Amino acid sequence: MLPKLKAAIQIKAIIRRAEVAGCHAFLVRRGSEEAGALFLKLSRLDGTFTVLNQARRGEGELVWTKPLGNSADEAAVSRYLEKQVRFDPDLWILEIEDREGRAFVDEPVV
Repeated sequence: MLPKLKAAIQIKAIIRRAEVAGCHAFLVRRGSEEAGALFLKLSRLDGTFTVLNQARRGEGELVWTKPLGNSADEAAVSRYLEKQVRFDPDLWILEIEDREGRAFVDEPVV
């Protein structure tokens, strides 16, 4: 199984990649430095969003999944993320504003 980067390091890298591409990324919710899961909220700036969360598959390969599918409105995303915070108060939420909906992550999005 591959080790997982600490969320704070991963977030800094994603923010930097987004900025280099001319997009905006900002931390919506700070979680636990040691154990917090990371959720990405991708805004296409047209009222639609995609949520990504990390998961492991097969032999421990790290991937990003789309728990709400390819597109959801802001109300549905807010409800989903609020529910996740109640389940795991240590989680992090990073929002990326990009008309193309890019996540700026290395791992596959499935």
